[in-house]
Amino acid sequence: MLPARMNISSQGMVPITLQTFSIILPCSGLTNAEVDLIISINVTINRSTNNVTSLNFKRRKICLKGTSLSIGPGTDVRQDAVNPMDDNEAPPSLYIAISAACALATLLAIALLACYLRTNKATLHNSRESRLGSSSSGGPFLQPAPVLSCGSSSGSCASSRLRTTASIPPTNPVDLHHRIAQLTIQRCRVRLRSIVLEGTFGRVYRGTYTEEDGAEEEVLVKTVTDQASSIQVSLLLQEGMTMYGLSHKNILSILGVSIEDHTAPFLIYPHQGYTNLKRFLQKCKLCPEGVAHTLTTQEVVDMALQVISGMQYLHKKRLLHKDLAARNCVIDDKLRIQIADNALSRDLFPADYHCLGDNENRPVKWLAIESLTHKTFSTASDVWSFGVLLWELTTLAQQPYVEIDPFEIAAYLRDGYRLAQPVNCPDELFAVMAYCWAMSPDERPSFPQLQVCLQEFYTQLTRYV
Repeated sequence: MLPARMNISSQGMVPITLQTFSIILPCSGLTNAEVDLIISINVTINRSTNNVTSLNFKRRKICLKGTSLSIGPGTDVRQDAVNPMDDNEAPPSLYIAISAACALATLLAIALLACYLRTNKATLHNSRESRLGSSSSGGPFLQPAPVLSCGSSSGSCASSRLRTTASIPPTNPVDLHHRIAQLTIQRCRVRLRSIVLEGTFGRVYRGTYTEEDGAEEEVLVKTVTDQASSIQVSLLLQEGMTMYGLSHKNILSILGVSIEDHTAPFLIYPHQGYTNLKRFLQKCKLCPEGVAHTLTTQEVVDMALQVISGMQYLHKKRLLHKDLAARNCVIDDKLRIQIADNALSRDLFPADYHCLGDNENRPVKWLAIESLTHKTFSTASDVWSFGVLLWELTTLAQQPYVEIDPFEIAAYLRDGYRLAQPVNCPDELFAVMAYCWAMSPDERPSFPQLQVCLQEFYTQLTRYV
């Protein structure tokens, strides 16, 4: 055979559009022969990295002794060297295959180049976001880190994937009127003293309740103002009854209900020096000297363990909270915490609730991704909210995702962004938060698993105190 000829140069730039090139393999015409051919195509993006992709094509060419065609002075070759479609030359499928292979190699090179550029862009983007997240205390979000461990050396916390308990199916609630009838107390026995919290249409009072034997008991009273609509009154009663009939040291259960004609309903709760947890955390930021003050890590972990204990009790009773947050907990001067219902929370803490066009105020920045997008609630969604509550404890009730528009929260969560690690928050504690914010509900820990993790961390802290 004579030397091969191609219609492309031996080196140059990779084309960015689809192009076809041909290889001419002329026979000499001097003898009959079958020739095994190997066509090798090497594709590289950057020669310095020695990243070469090789494509090898094996073909068999038949050359026959016979007629030849003079195509220039002193050059005598077969006619099939000039006309590749001649029957004496290789079949057209050879050229089609070669052209397809070259096109494939071109597309492969373009794809590799695109991946290379995209990787560099993502690296620069992550670096910029990392700098933004670490530049200030409690930044709004960060990129997801690798799967974290609980910082424990025992097997109970070392698993990289913690399974959550099964979702609690909705149960038929006891008739609201029946609950109210069982808890109804006389209005004349309730005395209001001072306003603790006040919103547009709701108020929380501190007062007393007089027993039949004349003994007085300190109570908290939730009620609505004259501006409240019938829907708001209905929500107050419905949400206030969620803790009906519960008895646990970390649960604030309703004590009684007072409903009289033409007057606002009263929801009465036992009061033992408790104050709203969110307001308590906000007051911790300033001490009498005006210097910033934070709770100790040991105190924060102990408070978190109390919340876990209360949530385990709720889930054993087949109840979901659906709005676990600092605003829906109370605390006393000995840092004892009780979980409360969310009655009046939308009115008393309006900045924590947003309407996303569905005519329903929801705690958007505390909800799990599935609760936010599909209104699906489970024990795993309560675990997500607990992670945000733990973040509130370590930041003294900072507003989560303060720089993110509520309408964009779902997109940010889907893209893998989460709340940043607070200043002075131990890695072990932030690892627990990161577990709670796993995208898949099945990958989040259950409350018993969280209790094991935090209890062990608490024990380690007490060893150094």
